[in-house]
Amino acid sequence: MGRRPPAKVSPSLLALLLFLAAGDLVSPAADYMTLVYKGCASQSFVDPTGVYSQALSALFGSLVSQSTKAKFYQTTSGTGQTSITGLFQCRGDLSASDCYSCVSGLPILSDKLCGRTIAARVQLYGCYMLYQVAGFADVSGMEMLYKTCGGSNIAGSGFEEKRDTAFSVLESGVVNGHGFYAGSYQSVYMLGQCEGDVGDSDCGECVKTAVQKSQVECGSAISGQVYLHKCFISYSYYPNGVPQRQTSSPYSSSPYTSSSSSGEGGGSGSSTGRTVAIILGGAAGVGFLVIFLLFAKGLTKKKDDFY
Repeated sequence: MGRRPPAKVSPSLLALLLFLAAGDLVSPAADYMTLVYKGCASQSFVDPTGVYSQALSALFGSLVSQSTKAKFYQTTSGTGQTSITGLFQCRGDLSASDCYSCVSGLPILSDKLCGRTIAARVQLYGCYMLYQVAGFADVSGMEMLYKTCGGSNIAGSGFEEKRDTAFSVLESGVVNGHGFYAGSYQSVYMLGQCEGDVGDSDCGECVKTAVQKSQVECGSAISGQVYLHKCFISYSYYPNGVPQRQTSSPYSSSPYTSSSSSGEGGGSGSSTGRTVAIILGGAAGVGFLVIFLLFAKGLTKKKDDFY
C-alpha cells in the first residue's frame, strides 16, 4: 500500500489560518480596550449635502493620526456653524503604541454606538474620544457622567480609613503628577486623571469633587469608578494586598465590553458592551466555521485523490 502523500494546505487557507492565529494573539485585549460607557446626544445632525459627515471624518482622521505622538489632542474640523470640535485622551500610563491602538478603534465604535449624533463621547478604560458640533451646549467640568460601584465593605477591615487616606494621596498625586496619578496606599489601589487642558489647580479640585461623589455614591463599596466631564477616579481595595502587577483597572479583559455594574449617564453601556462583544464573538465564530468547512473539504478532496 502506498504511503499517503503529505497534506497540502492551499495558500488562501494558510493565509486565513495565519490571520486568525495572529488575531488570537492580539484579541485578548488589554483592559484598556474595555468599554466603560457611551454618551450620545439625542439629536442627529441633518446632513443633506454631507458637509457634517466630511467634517467628522476629517476630525476622526486627525485625532487618530495624532494619537501616535500625543496622549491628548484637541482640534476643530470644518468652518462656521458646520464645524465640529473633538478631542481624545489616553490614560497617562499607556505607551504610544497602546494609545494609538486604543484611539484608532474609537471612530468606528462611536459610529456603531451613537450613530451620527451632534455630540458623542465613548470612554474605554485606556482612552476616550468626544466630539460636538458648533453650538452644542457645553457641559460643566464637574458634571458626573458615569459611576459604578463594587461590592460591600469587609467588616472590621479598616477599609474606609485606608480608602480615605488613599484618596488624600490621590488628590495630591494628580496635582504633582500634572494631571495623572496611579499608585497604592496599603491595600487600596487608586488612579486619577484630568483632561489634558485642565491646569494643576483645577485638576486637584475636579478630582476632589470626584472623590466626594465617590464617597456618597459608592458608600462602603470596596471598589468604584467615578467619571466627571473633566476628570475621573477609580479605586479598588485588596484585603490581602495590592497584586504586584496591578494595572489601572482590575476588571474584565474582554475587548469592548462594559462593566455590568449600575452607572449614571452611561448606564446603558452594559447592554451595549454585551452587544458589541456578541458582534465580535460572532465574527470570530464565522471565521472558525469557514476554517472548519475549508479543512473538511480539503480532507475529502485528498481522500478522493488518494483512492
